Amino acid sequence: MHRRFFRIVGLLGVLATITHPLSGQERFDIVVYPYATAHRGEWELEGHLSYSSRGTNGFDGTVAPTQGQWRLAAEVSRGITDHWELSAYLLGAQTPGLGLDYAGWRLRSRVRAPDAWRLPVGLGFSAEYETARPAFSESARTLELTPILERRFGPLQVLANPTLERDLAGPEHEWEFEPRARAGVDVSKSLTLGFEYYGVFESAQQKHQYYPTADLRFGNDMTLHLGVGFGGASAGDRLVFKTRFEMPLGGER
Repeated sequence: MHRRFFRIVGLLGVLATITHPLSGQERFDIVVYPYATAHRGEWELEGHLSYSSRGTNGFDGTVAPTQGQWRLAAEVSRGITDHWELSAYLLGAQTPGLGLDYAGWRLRSRVRAPDAWRLPVGLGFSAEYETARPAFSESARTLELTPILERRFGPLQVLANPTLERDLAGPEHEWEFEPRARAGVDVSKSLTLGFEYYGVFESAQQKHQYYPTADLRFGNDMTLHLGVGFGGASAGDRLVFKTRFEMPLGGER
């Protein structure tokens, strides 16, 4: 099983290097969406925090440089049914020279196929609407559509998010392909080691990042996620540290 995990990690690594020189993808929530959703009536809290140690050094139009920037996303989710959840995000950033600033907000709806369908893979779908301030995005409004595919092989989990994103405002209105993928293996009940890939395929360039990760579980109530991301030398975020915590806020289970 561990050999299968390292083969998948190697494949994701090849995908991250077979194209143009690498560059970073700047996201407030650096995560590959899982198949699972919150249960009916259940509330969940997630906090996403990332730090760009090596990023852009100058303004790109109105977009602020990311070198030394902290990015925060606070997310609250509610299970509407056992197969459908709604989430709301509040985004913020701490940028050198600009200070702490509100960055925007986001709404997400995620559904999944019931287990009773007995599909060969876990199948889900996420739709997001995001607003962003000019210092953090060229587009004030963005739509993101994400199919979710998940398969487990014992302790090994494989996830794929072949995401499509489109700017609804700003200079560009074309669809962009932004695939995300994850392979993770349960080392113990409290530790999962993983490897994640994030890409952007635009008409003029391609961007890639890949993250070794670790997930620490504290009982059944809280998970702490840690990761270090590496991009290329040409542009974008080239070294990123990220963390995420998840915890229930109550409600039905």
